[in-house]
Amino acid sequence: MVTLAWLTPKRLLMASVVVAMVTIALKTLAWYVTDSVGLLSDAMESLVNLASAIFGLVMVTIATRPADDDHPYGHHKAEYFSSGFEGVLIIAAALGIIWAAGHRIFDPQPIQQLGWGLALSIGSSALNGLLAWVMFRAAHEHRSIALEADARHLVSDVWTSVGVVVGLVLVHFSGWLWLDALVAIGVALNILREGVHLMWRSAQGLMDEALEPETRALIDRTLSAFAAEQTPHTPMRFDHVTTRKSAQRSFVDLHMHVPADCTLGHAAELRNRLERTLMQAVPGLRATIQLLPTDVEAHFDDPKDTA
Repeated sequence: MVTLAWLTPKRLLMASVVVAMVTIALKTLAWYVTDSVGLLSDAMESLVNLASAIFGLVMVTIATRPADDDHPYGHHKAEYFSSGFEGVLIIAAALGIIWAAGHRIFDPQPIQQLGWGLALSIGSSALNGLLAWVMFRAAHEHRSIALEADARHLVSDVWTSVGVVVGLVLVHFSGWLWLDALVAIGVALNILREGVHLMWRSAQGLMDEALEPETRALIDRTLSAFAAEQTPHTPMRFDHVTTRKSAQRSFVDLHMHVPADCTLGHAAELRNRLERTLMQAVPGLRATIQLLPTDVEAHFDDPKDTA
């Protein structure tokens, strides 16, 4: 499988800025030659693409900064601001499209030079679709929510264009000019849903959401396999396993219980081996492991922590 490691989030977002400027020019020209409110809505969403790509580029640049005294866990959460900001812009664009299209329902206008308009819209959509495909693959490889957010927005842009093209074709063959505005409103409602989804994802990340169930299950399997490998030489058990994710980074905290007669050096060696095993099983994981004797239980002062 071809790796996309060389396509860093920063490089892809820079490409997204360039593509957004190209598609804005193409879609604005398509609207100008056709006077279609559907194509106008398409162009407005591309303006949002440009703003969100620029903001995402700034946030990804901040996220790559190393940890410092004020941010000992790094700056990875900056990517969530990019996702949230993009969601806000998408919602604003959707409301603007609905406002513009609402007037055209009661005052429909004829479509001009449909062929040129469709050609320009389809060309820009193909460009967005190709970039979105690359960004989705790179987002998975780099574990970047900023890339995923921008890719999702590009996909919504593609579907917007598809809807507009279908609507214009129906207008052409049916003569129902009000369909142009109705399609624009339908497109706006679709991207409105996407904007709400992105804002929700961003909020969940900022609130230290736990890792996905499949990742947590992988961690549990890794712990069980490691304990089974050490038994009966050094019986051990694990508890108080908690996880959280922060953009590209994932974190797990746990207690590792070993026999009380185990030397500190041997226990520390086991902990180091377990840390490496966990980080190999889950890319981007950072493990914090507290050593305790088998017959000692840890207690928390806050009752909510033991619930």
